[in-house]
Amino acid sequence: MDPLVQGLLGASASLSVSRPKDSRAAFWLGLLGGLAPDLDVLIRSNSDPLLALQYHRHFTHSLVFIPAGGFFVAALVYPFVRQLVGFRKAWLFATLGWATHGLLDACTNYGTQLLWPFSNLRVAWNNVAIVDPVVTIALVVGVWKALRTQSMVWARRGGAVVLVYLAFGVLQHARAVRALDKAALAQGHVPTRLTAKPTVLNNILFRGLYEFQGNYYVAAVRAPWFGSSQVSRFSSVPALDLERDLPELPTGSLQRRDLERFAWFSDGFLNRHPADPFLIGDLRFSMLPDDIAPMWAVRIDPSRPMEHVGYETFSGRATSETWNRFVALLKGPLFP
Repeated sequence: MDPLVQGLLGASASLSVSRPKDSRAAFWLGLLGGLAPDLDVLIRSNSDPLLALQYHRHFTHSLVFIPAGGFFVAALVYPFVRQLVGFRKAWLFATLGWATHGLLDACTNYGTQLLWPFSNLRVAWNNVAIVDPVVTIALVVGVWKALRTQSMVWARRGGAVVLVYLAFGVLQHARAVRALDKAALAQGHVPTRLTAKPTVLNNILFRGLYEFQGNYYVAAVRAPWFGSSQVSRFSSVPALDLERDLPELPTGSLQRRDLERFAWFSDGFLNRHPADPFLIGDLRFSMLPDDIAPMWAVRIDPSRPMEHVGYETFSGRATSETWNRFVALLKGPLFP
C-alpha cells in the first residue's frame, strides 16, 4: 500500500505492545520498520527496466526475512533511541513494524513474494485497494491518539478497525468473484482462470478479468455494501501467443526472456496493446476497470532481439473524463 499507511501500520503494531514510557521509541522504530521493506525499489538498472519489477516486493517482503529486516532497522536507529529502550526492545519494535509490511501488501492486488525463497509465487489476496481512505483514517486516528494520550489502547483500536475492514474486504472480493463467474457462465463460458481486483479508494468497484479459449474478458464488477452485485458489459481481447503474435522474435533471445519475466510478474495476463502491436501490456491493471488498455507495458523491438525490452507506463495520462467515468462506475448502476 502507500508509504503513509505502511509506516503508520508498523507504528500501530509496535505501539500496541509498548508501555507509555517507551511510546516515542516504539513509534519511530515501528514506523521505520514498516517503511523499510520498500527500500527494494533501489534495486534497479538503467539497461534492464524489468529488474525493478522483479525485485520490488521480493525478498524484503518475505516472511522469513522479517527478523533480519527488524534487526537491520534496529541497528540503524538504536544509536538515536538507546537512552529510551534497550536493543532487544528496539529489535522487537522494528521487527513488528517490518512484519506488517509484506502481509499488508499481500492484501492488495499487485503481488508479494511472501514465501521467498521457497516459492516465487506472487501472493495477492485482492481484499483492499492500494490506497484506501478507511485504512488511512483508522491508523492516523489510532496512532495520533495513542501518542497524545499515552494510552496504547488507541493503537490497538486503530489496528482492530483495519483488521475488521480487511476481513470485510475478503467478503467483498468473494462477492465480486461470484458475480463475475456467474456472468461468465451466462455467456456460456467456463473460465480457465478468473480474478477480481479492487479499484483505488474503495472496496465496492472491482476489475473483473477471466480467460476462456485463448481470449481475455474484462468487465467492471460492482459489489455494493448493501444490494446485489452487478457486472458491466464484457470487452474481450486475444491472449498473447508468442508463436502466433511475435514469430519474428527468436527463441532464446533476450527480449523473449524478458517477456517471460514480464509474464511471471503479470501472472500471465499479457496482451497486445490495442493501439500498438509492439506494446505488450499487463491486462490486470487499467485506468478504468472495464478498459482493455493496460496501465503499463513492455515495448518489443524485433530488430534488436538481444537488447532488453523497453518499459512504459500510462498512469500519468488520466483525464477528468477518465475520473468522471470511474466515479460513474463506482456509483452505479452497471448495465449488463
